Amino acid sequence: MQGVFFRYATQAVAEKLGLDGWVRNLYDGRVEVIAEGTQDKLEELLSFVKKGPRGARVEDLRYEWDEPVRDLGKGFRVAPTSPAPLKDL
Repeated sequence: MQGVFFRYATQAVAEKLGLDGWVRNLYDGRVEVIAEGTQDKLEELLSFVKKGPRGARVEDLRYEWDEPVRDLGKGFRVAPTSPAPLKDL
C-alpha cells in the first residue's frame, strides 16, 4: 500500500475530519490506524479506510472500538514503521 500513498491519504482524510491519532506501516506490510474523535467522524474515516485511496487494494480489514485514551496528541500524523518483534535468542 505504500506505493499508492495509503498512509498519507488516510492522514489527509483524518485531518479533514478533525481526528487525532496516527497511521503507520507495520513491519509485515500491513497498515495500522489509531484514531480518536466523535463516532460519526470515526465512521467516516473507517469508510475511507475500507476502500483506500484510488489505486489501493484493501485485502483485509480488522477494527475495534475502544474507550478514548486521550494521549495520542493533537492532530493526525504518519508515524514511523513499527519494528519487527525480537526473536528468541
